[in-house]
Amino acid sequence: MRILICEDSVLLREGLVRLLEDAGHSVVAALPDIEGLDEAVADTDPELCILDVRLPPTFTDEGIRAALHLRDTNPALPLLVLSQYVEERYASDLIAAQGGPLGYLLKDRVADVAEFLGSVQRISEGATVLDPEVVAQLLTRRNRDDRMLRLTERERTVLALIAEGKSNQAIAALLFLSEASVEKHITAIFQKLGLEQGESGNRRVLAALAHIENTGGTTPTGQTGVGR
Repeated sequence: MRILICEDSVLLREGLVRLLEDAGHSVVAALPDIEGLDEAVADTDPELCILDVRLPPTFTDEGIRAALHLRDTNPALPLLVLSQYVEERYASDLIAAQGGPLGYLLKDRVADVAEFLGSVQRISEGATVLDPEVVAQLLTRRNRDDRMLRLTERERTVLALIAEGKSNQAIAALLFLSEASVEKHITAIFQKLGLEQGESGNRRVLAALAHIENTGGTTPTGQTGVGR
């Protein structure tokens, strides 16, 4: 896979290059800031772009603004955003932006090589991968969506597990249900949230986003990643 990195820390940037190349990927560009990012994307045609949230010159939101810009100019480009801390506003803005596969991970996850490389692979294959800490903090928002009130308690439980990235098979095992029953619950969730088959974007991602943005409870623990 061709990967472009935009990370100001020399140690982390070079570490990512070595880690990814050792795993068989090709790092087509490794930039210290967003200067020349558009040109690098156009020249190298990456299959994944990894960006730090905070980049020079102000170290505030340059990286997230660059990611949102790439969403506009290259909507299908998979993005993986790395952040030192959970930055709720930035995460919400990026998750809400329509476009291709997305990852939002804390930098600590890079230390778990297998997990990080697995996340990279899943994003490249079309999944949305959210750090458990990001999900947990977004879930602290108050319930502001009347659509959520239409769901039964069981449907809310299933939706919370979707937000954690659980597959239908994993949800079935956790709730002691058949996969057919889980599929029926998910179909009902889509209908009650008004997510039709022709809805732009992945309905599973949109349903999880509705849960993340509008639920005031806690989420089950586990690996994230809104797959299919």
